[in-house]
Amino acid sequence: MSATRLFSPVTLGELTLDNRIVIAPMCTYSAVDGSMTDWHMMHLGMLATSGAGILTIEATAVSPEGRISYADVGLYSDENEQAMGRVLEGIRRMSDMPIAIQLAHAGRKASTEVPWKGGAQIAPDREGGWKTVAPSAVPFQPHYDHPMALDREGLIRIRDAFVEAARRSARLGIDAVQIHAAHGYLLHQFLSPLSNQRADEYGGSLENRMRFPLEVFDAVREVFPSERPVTTRVSATDWADGGWDVAQTVAFAKELEKRGCGAIHVSSGGLAAHQNITLGPNYQVPFARAIKAETTMPVIAVGLITEFEQAEAILVTGDADMVAIARAALYDPRWPWHAAAHFGESVRAAPQYLRCQPRQFKTLFK
Repeated sequence: MSATRLFSPVTLGELTLDNRIVIAPMCTYSAVDGSMTDWHMMHLGMLATSGAGILTIEATAVSPEGRISYADVGLYSDENEQAMGRVLEGIRRMSDMPIAIQLAHAGRKASTEVPWKGGAQIAPDREGGWKTVAPSAVPFQPHYDHPMALDREGLIRIRDAFVEAARRSARLGIDAVQIHAAHGYLLHQFLSPLSNQRADEYGGSLENRMRFPLEVFDAVREVFPSERPVTTRVSATDWADGGWDVAQTVAFAKELEKRGCGAIHVSSGGLAAHQNITLGPNYQVPFARAIKAETTMPVIAVGLITEFEQAEAILVTGDADMVAIARAALYDPRWPWHAAAHFGESVRAAPQYLRCQPRQFKTLFK
């Protein structure tokens, strides 16, 4: 029996995790034409030996124009699937950690330079750039190229692209799918009245703005194996007047729960360039708490969760069912090991690492 909530098991549908530490999806901008490279073998392999409960593959575009940048991972071609399969095969030889994938479409925030080269949008007529799409022809920044507003045919094409990526994920043996409806990307763009100015059945009222994201969820849930969870990541607020907010997020979460959503991962922001975020430890936890109070599906909290006692407190107080770490895992890929040592708990470790167990933590490795 675990003495902590952090290291107690948790179940998502039929998937049971050893502990409640989630490695969140983190873009690394190191793919070629959407295909994973040796970087991903090294990077994901490192995180797959971290002792966390589950590892989430970074935002994976369902179509070429859905990539944030020309260097993003995709799962829209046979070549993409083969490259990802090679990486997963290598990782699974050494780790049995469950692996999830975040399926995404960047919408109007696509066609950008990689962050270490500035991250600005690349114009459609420039190398590495393309015409973006969105619910409405409203750019993320005033000086960005105006996206093309999606017509009904475009919506069907994108929904079907999510479906095909989910089928590819299933063939690859991925344990869970996370649908990306956060951080200002396409599905979040449909949800927020700041970016969705449509006058048809996909715009206007909250019910209409939720329609396309829910259609995508339903379509993915239908084709992904029923015993494997489909989860959703949301931004609980736009941090901007007149935008998406917590009350609307709760309504969206309730609709997702009705449809069998396996868990909801609660983040915030990314939709409005003029957002005004109040940063600090646990700054997004109140959003997770609000959703947990209104739903029964597992809730994942994320955002400046860096300390072991901090993570445990979020779970013990009932604010969330799991905690996700991102930058903290990049800075310290053995964060779960160190948390387990701090609490006197145990984690799984590759047999090649067993001899490194410090003598003062005699039960650290299972």
